[in-house]
Amino acid sequence: MRHVQGRARRARAALAAVVTWAGLLAGAAGCTPDGPVAGVFGAPATEDVVRVTPADGARNVRPGHALRVRVQRGRLESVKVVRSQDARETRVPGQISADGRTWKPDDDRLALAARYTVDAVARDGSGRRSARHTTFTTYVPDKRYIGYVAPENRSTVGTGMIVSLAFNREIAHRAAVERAVRVTARPPVEIRPHWFGRSRLDFRPEHYWKPGTRVTVELRLRDVEGAPGVYGLQHRTFTFTVGRSQVSRVDASRHTMQVRRDGELLATVPVTAGAPKTTTYNGRMVITEMLEVTRMDSRTVGFGGEYDIPDVPHAIRLTDSGTFLHGNYWAPDDVFGRTNVSHGCIGLRDVKGGGPDTPAGWFFDRSLVGDVVEVINSKDRKVAPDNGLGGWNMGWKEWKAGSAVK
Repeated sequence: MRHVQGRARRARAALAAVVTWAGLLAGAAGCTPDGPVAGVFGAPATEDVVRVTPADGARNVRPGHALRVRVQRGRLESVKVVRSQDARETRVPGQISADGRTWKPDDDRLALAARYTVDAVARDGSGRRSARHTTFTTYVPDKRYIGYVAPENRSTVGTGMIVSLAFNREIAHRAAVERAVRVTARPPVEIRPHWFGRSRLDFRPEHYWKPGTRVTVELRLRDVEGAPGVYGLQHRTFTFTVGRSQVSRVDASRHTMQVRRDGELLATVPVTAGAPKTTTYNGRMVITEMLEVTRMDSRTVGFGGEYDIPDVPHAIRLTDSGTFLHGNYWAPDDVFGRTNVSHGCIGLRDVKGGGPDTPAGWFFDRSLVGDVVEVINSKDRKVAPDNGLGGWNMGWKEWKAGSAVK
C-alpha cells in the first residue's frame, strides 16, 4: 500500500539525507482488514479536502511553479514542508492564510535538484480530521546526475540501516560512480556495495551494525562521468550514528511480535497480519519511515474500493511496495493475537487519533528508522532485497557479487 498523506513525527529520520529514495515513488500505502470500516465509506477522499501543488510524485518541477496547500472546505490545522538537498534537510517557512484555507511559503522560489515533502492536516466542514502526505522533486540541470541518499545526515538509526543511493538517471559507468562513493565506519567494519539495476547503489556490512558505530558517507561525484556526457553534481560528506539494537520478530502463525532491545525481550505484543488471500511477506524488513498519521487507500495498491482510511495512526513503513506496521482502531479487540485479517500489513491495537499507551503507540515511541522487523511463518514468499531496505535477505557472497568494481 502507498501512504498518500500523513503528519510525520519522525519521518525526516526516515530515508532522507539528500532525498529519500523511497519517497520518490508516487503515492503511498495502507493495509486494513476485510469488510467495511465504520465512518470511512462516504467520507470525501483526502485529496479532495487537502490539495497540494505541485502534485504528489511530480518530478523535474521547474523553479517557476508555485508551492501551495489548499482546502476547499474547513481549515488547515498544520502544514509542514521540508526541503532535502545535497544531504541536508531544511524546514521551509510559510504561513497559513487568515481564513485557514491556504498555505504558501515565505519564498516562492523552488530549489533545483531538491526533494520537497509536504505534511498537512486539516479539518473539513464536518470536523473530520484528514492528513495528506506528498512529495515532489525539482528539476536537475541537463547533463547532470545526483544521488538521493538515505539515511539523513547526523541522524541516529537502528542497527539494520542500509546506506542507499538512488540516482536520478541511469548510470552506465557504474564502476566509476561506485569508486567515487566511500562508506566507512568507526569502529572499522567491512562495508560492501551492491547495485540494484542501473540507478540504485546500496552499502552494508555483513551483519547488522554494532550499536554506537559512527558511519561516514563521502560522495565525490562531482564531474564523475556516470553516462556518456552526463556528469555528477555532488561533493559532500555526511555522517550518521547507529543507536541501540532493536529487532522485532513477527510470528504470523502465532499472531505475536516479540520486541528485543540489545538482545533482551522487552515485550510480546499481539498483532494481526495478512489474511489468507493477502498474506504478509516473510523476511527481514527495515523501518524506513515513521508517520504519526497517514491515509491508506486500497486503490493505490491494486485492490478495489475495500477501504480508504484518512487517519491511520502510528504508521511505520517496512517496504516500498507498501507493507506497513501500523495502529488499527477499527478491528475488534479480539482480533489481535488470534487471527490475521489485514491486506498484508501488520496491525497493532490502537485508538482513533493514536494513543500513546496502546500497543501501537508503545512500539512507535520505542522505534527508530533502521530498526529491523522480521516476519516468520507467513504463507508468502520472502521479501525481495530491493523492496525497501531488504538487502539483509541476500547472502553476503551474493551481496558482494553485486559490485561493479572487479
